Amino acid sequence: MLNSPSRPLLRRRFLGCLASGAGLLGSATSWAQAPRATAVTPSVLQVVDMSESQIDVSKDFLIGARAAWQDLNSRGGIRGKAVRHVVVEVDGSPQSLRSAVDTLKAQPECLAVVGSAGHRAASQLATLLQREMPDVAHVAPWQHSQPLEGQDSTFGIFATRQEQISHAVKSLSIMGVTEVGAVFASAAERVSYQGDLEQAAANLKLKLKIYVPSSTLQTLATELRPDSPRILIFLGGTPELLQFSQGIEKQAAQRYIVAMSDVNLQTLQQLGVSRFTPVIATQAVPPVNGNQPIVRSYRETLNRLFDEPPTPQSLAGYLSARYTQEVMLTLDGGLNRANLLQAFARRLPLDLGGFRINPDLRRKTPAFVTQSMVAADGRLVG
Repeated sequence: MLNSPSRPLLRRRFLGCLASGAGLLGSATSWAQAPRATAVTPSVLQVVDMSESQIDVSKDFLIGARAAWQDLNSRGGIRGKAVRHVVVEVDGSPQSLRSAVDTLKAQPECLAVVGSAGHRAASQLATLLQREMPDVAHVAPWQHSQPLEGQDSTFGIFATRQEQISHAVKSLSIMGVTEVGAVFASAAERVSYQGDLEQAAANLKLKLKIYVPSSTLQTLATELRPDSPRILIFLGGTPELLQFSQGIEKQAAQRYIVAMSDVNLQTLQQLGVSRFTPVIATQAVPPVNGNQPIVRSYRETLNRLFDEPPTPQSLAGYLSARYTQEVMLTLDGGLNRANLLQAFARRLPLDLGGFRINPDLRRKTPAFVTQSMVAADGRLVG
């Protein structure tokens, strides 16, 4: 157990130092392990937010995507052509996102923008692309809200935050829940997610009590009253959740923390959680220890190419790339931007080795949502 509130941020700060030290923010870097050719090489562009608040998610998401593109190229690419995987790292600011769009404009050979992460950067990028480059498909972003009206070139595959919340609360309904708490790690999370959370609670006829830290999350946790909701939905990242759970540990009341898909349970398990408060993560991907063909393929590819443990976030990055590749393989005409956008615009359902994708918002089929839990004794369940 880490006792200092500052310790959970060490990994995030270390990763941030790596990103800033590499000097990559707002610049394009090719990660696909493919030889350069004199002929035009088709490419995809991935925008990842490496700011301190997003790097935990984006770093793993990028690893999964890199694994999928490198694996594709090792098997001959698409139609015998390697696909160059261009990565643009941003810091979440409007200026860095503008730089990312400018990078795309300078690359006419780029077929699509794939796997944007994290949520806020992906959402802002979707708006920019729809306004300035609607001819480019924006595929499988790590975006937790529905695309805005008119964003016809964004093709999401992951459950929205509202769908995750609804699934999480429904799964706990057997406990006779009538009220839930919503803990926002910061004002930014509140701005991003409060509307979705209130709508989900209203649909389930649940009372909702809002909590936002005035100082630290650990202090907020210690200030909970005995009559505060037993089930607390946490909107924030892994280090913030650890701080909150350490404060919960000092209370005698039994509570359950329900986290969303940005939380990395494996990291949380390693860092240590409250001995008295189970943490449930609602995930938009299958369990990383699952037996689905796509998950087995992910684990094998990750193990072969990278010295990294499986996480839901890197599995999501892997799925974003694999979905794009599968649609590329269905093209009848040339391998170009217009044909690929048309193929995604068909919004055809796809079973990607056990991960079911239905990008047509008009078809009200259930989104893919699973849950795993770090039990009070530290075991990972599910």
